[in-house]
Amino acid sequence: MPGPDNTILVTGARAPVALHLARLLHGAGRRVILADSPARPIAAASTACARYRRLPPPRFEPAAYAEAVEALVRAESIDLVIPTCEEVFYLALAWRERAIPARLFAPGIELLAQVHDKHAFVRLAESLGLAVPETTLLQSAADLDAVRSHSRDLVFKPVWSRFASQVLLRPLPGALDAISPSPAAPWVAQRFVPGNEISAYAVARDGALKAFSLYRSLYRAGKGASIYFEPVEDPAARHLVERIVAATGWSGQISFDLMREADGRVLPLECNPRAVSGLHFFRDPLRFADALLGTGAEVRPPDVATPQTVRLAMWIYGLPAALRSGGLRGFRHAMREADDLLDWPDDPAPKKAQWRALAEIAGLAWRERISLQAASTRDMEWNGPLQT
Repeated sequence: MPGPDNTILVTGARAPVALHLARLLHGAGRRVILADSPARPIAAASTACARYRRLPPPRFEPAAYAEAVEALVRAESIDLVIPTCEEVFYLALAWRERAIPARLFAPGIELLAQVHDKHAFVRLAESLGLAVPETTLLQSAADLDAVRSHSRDLVFKPVWSRFASQVLLRPLPGALDAISPSPAAPWVAQRFVPGNEISAYAVARDGALKAFSLYRSLYRAGKGASIYFEPVEDPAARHLVERIVAATGWSGQISFDLMREADGRVLPLECNPRAVSGLHFFRDPLRFADALLGTGAEVRPPDVATPQTVRLAMWIYGLPAALRSGGLRGFRHAMREADDLLDWPDDPAPKKAQWRALAEIAGLAWRERISLQAASTRDMEWNGPLQT
């Protein structure tokens, strides 16, 4: 299909959101190249994938990663690069340091780092006049001791983290002995906010919202990543997202964890400058491609209202959680109600490929003695400018 953004590179091919994005863009007539560091990610099996390129791991070999991405862009005459996971940080650094002849659908590294930083993001939202939960930066044992006495009113989490990893929810004071905040690995202590947690996914261009969905997670992989989610609506949440997108001039995908209090007020908890599960509520390729690439002023709402899930993940994580909580009946009902987000017309291969992808991740988890969830992002995580 001739025209702008004809050939698009989607990175983070291990993620279901990358597969979904590739299917949408392919359905809109674009040629989609996929790239990532695993050998056999699920998206590589899709009919939407014109080619899959395996890349060096960005976290451990950032220079080689940048060089490989630039070579791929030039070899395939790629017009646009769309990150889906935390490789966005390494790509932003590559775009700052190299003359790569393609557009990156993401802001610069400074803005990405600001919103990913759980303390800096709250300060940003506060500066825009938004209500925020009280959030304290912890960079030393003295900082930790200063909040220890009221730890039962707080949530502790690393400034640079994902999937609620390492979160301490209203811990006893003694439990804080397990963490050691430092300037290189800071934490935050955030006021515990009772209410209903909701998540937001947005596409924006030049500070204008172009696609938007809200959802709540009914089942998760451990504490964090959602594996079963249903759409919700909330005008206050949309207003909050629009304010942040406009103030930052955001171009790219951006996501938020929000808390809706009993009185309807919505507070921002943290921001993820990447795709999240809310993308799966968009199923119309032409309309989504227009939101992502077009020039219209309309904000694209979700196309489907049915709950979405990955059934394999539900069997691995959801069923054990249901058995522990006595919620087996609810689990069975949820499985009946939801669509498997991997299902797509005339594209069955990724559903089968998820077993090979899972085996690759499980092998890494076994070798490194880490969880499946940690293994799934280990080589692309970005833990701040001083990460080790």
